[in-house]
Amino acid sequence: MTLNATLINLYHVCPRECWLHANGIRMETTSEIVADGKLLHEISYPQRPGKYTEIELSSTFHEIELMGKIDFYDAKEKVIHEIKRSDKAEVAHEWQAKFYIWLLELNSIAGARAVLEYPKLRQTSEVTLSIPDKTYLQEVIYKITRCAING
Repeated sequence: MTLNATLINLYHVCPRECWLHANGIRMETTSEIVADGKLLHEISYPQRPGKYTEIELSSTFHEIELMGKIDFYDAKEKVIHEIKRSDKAEVAHEWQAKFYIWLLELNSIAGARAVLEYPKLRQTSEVTLSIPDKTYLQEVIYKITRCAING
């Protein structure tokens, strides 16, 4: 099983949806909210694709394959930019961003931080990763993996 940032996000929003997603059952292909989020992502910061890099990261943690795709990463400043539709699931967004920071660390890129951007609200929120956050992420990874395997 490959554990990705979407599963980290979904775990904090709805454990049932996390399980469904982990087992290949995905409803978001027909979701208007997901389509709106993708459009927002494309039009909010049109200068970004030329300025920042999209990167895919992977690592193995205790035989669990971890994967993440960061849409906008400023390598010079070590800043992950995450664009979100609303702050309704802000805690889930924060843990997704912390997962990305941890993945960067697992790939020998230390000192990164993330900025959650809510263009419709004209708000931003900075996210950093602490040692207790890493411990919590490891626990969540084990829980998601056990749940996906055992149901």
